Amino acid sequence: MAKTVIMDHPLIQHKIGYIRRTDTGTKDFRQTISEIAMLICYEATRELPLQDTEIETPICKTVVKELKGKKLAVVPILRAGLGMVDGMLSLIPAAKVGHIGLYRDPETALPVEYYCKLPEDCAQREVFVVDPMLATGGSSIAAIDMLKARGCKSIHFLCIIAAPEGLKAMQDAHPDVDIYVGALDEKLNDHKYIVPGLGDAGDRIFGTK
Repeated sequence: MAKTVIMDHPLIQHKIGYIRRTDTGTKDFRQTISEIAMLICYEATRELPLQDTEIETPICKTVVKELKGKKLAVVPILRAGLGMVDGMLSLIPAAKVGHIGLYRDPETALPVEYYCKLPEDCAQREVFVVDPMLATGGSSIAAIDMLKARGCKSIHFLCIIAAPEGLKAMQDAHPDVDIYVGALDEKLNDHKYIVPGLGDAGDRIFGTK
């Protein structure tokens, strides 16, 4: 059964506090987003299966643990999700990277796909979908719909800050997807921004404020 994990690690909480600040500049914001992604990735990969493998050390032969079975894929939701990729790859450098592009239709407020490029064998991989903010949940739900339509079955979702409304929508839409959240905030405001949040993550990562 899928689970939802709200992080309580002191380093994650400290770093999220730092990126919430208005006076945190683009360079530091981008670097800290990457660091938080790495810490959340550490937790999200805790249950990856292992296998015994015999190796030779400089002293003798021994049996060690290695990752077993499915390979991994990291799929950021464009464009803000790109800020989390390097942090993920610092822990799982052999993972392949796909990209999903969505925008919100101004009339319907529903997500519209404009780009999807995935590893050819994505359906055989453990897929980690990343997006810094889970606000309404619309984009994340749509991205996971797209992955499932392409045969992906083992999917995990990682975000840095979530609103309760978006988290519930994700849980309802995809009860089989594990969700890892850096911090659960208070609510969405009338403009669908997370409160207290940190503003627009994409603008702050790429300096397009």
